[in-house]
Amino acid sequence: MLIDFAPLRLPLYRRAQTAAVLQWVFSFLALAQCCIALFVFLLFTRFWFVSVLYATWWYWDRNTPYRGGRSFRFLRRLRLWNYFRDYFPIHLIKTADLDPKKNYIFGFHPHGVLVAGAFGNFCTEVTGFREMYPGLKPHLLMLSLWFRIPFFRDYIMSGGLVSSAKESAQYLLKRAEGGNVAVIVIGGAPEALDARPGALTLLLKNRKGFVKLALQYGASLVPVFSFGENEVFDQVNNPKGSLLRKIQERLQKVMGISLPLFHARGIFQYSFGLLPYRKPIYTVVGKPIDMEKKENPTQQEIDEIHQKYIEELIKLFEEHKTKYKLAEDKHLTFI
Repeated sequence: MLIDFAPLRLPLYRRAQTAAVLQWVFSFLALAQCCIALFVFLLFTRFWFVSVLYATWWYWDRNTPYRGGRSFRFLRRLRLWNYFRDYFPIHLIKTADLDPKKNYIFGFHPHGVLVAGAFGNFCTEVTGFREMYPGLKPHLLMLSLWFRIPFFRDYIMSGGLVSSAKESAQYLLKRAEGGNVAVIVIGGAPEALDARPGALTLLLKNRKGFVKLALQYGASLVPVFSFGENEVFDQVNNPKGSLLRKIQERLQKVMGISLPLFHARGIFQYSFGLLPYRKPIYTVVGKPIDMEKKENPTQQEIDEIHQKYIEELIKLFEEHKTKYKLAEDKHLTFI
């Protein structure tokens, strides 16, 4: 492996970009574990009261992730996230106006390894969401497991993340004043196991719960496709039926989270490491599919809207793919 020391000579701004991305990767990989270790460690020191006080607060605040979370705009606008955005870079593309008096479900595709596009566009304010969609507040839904981790739960909520539990989405969509956006990564954890450069297979064919929610609360469905999401990491080969895939799927069923074994580039060399590749990400927000509120939609109604959603997602992909360096013969497939 050849070592390239060029990064040491990079301008300060480039180093800041690298540091921001390292912080993001670290937050997904190890920060949760560090938070657990810190909480337990403090219990056995003279600062035990910190953990006790936090546990009391945690119990009192336990429902917040299911009731819109607790985001802080000044944290969503930190300069750090500018460096994160510019590393790839990440772009948010608007295709239609959205009425701030309505509530929305954004169906985000594909999951990718670490949902870089979803995080950059909807958990920070550095790609222009607030300016493009005035009056709308995005909430990225994340597995409930992460909100059971001390300290870490407050960190992720600060960016607008909320639990992916059904009651969490319901809380957002039933708000009469409107202006709430529930961003749901439809493929979820299982789709992450197939995230690799060139992948265009989406786990969507039998995922209809988000459609039922939209009908029950009269929320508009908006397809979102993030071009480049699968290009920023490689993944260890794990075809269906392989031992590695069986272990990953078993862990996913038990823990609720998938554990893709990914890699890309390093800090001082470009052959192997945990830093993502510097590949542009273009997150294209489609046109809304408006619908009439039906508290008890029939299966036929759900199926019809689901099929319309797939058609709109395909249309969105086909209209924009060549702009973002995909060949004309590339098409989405659904499982």
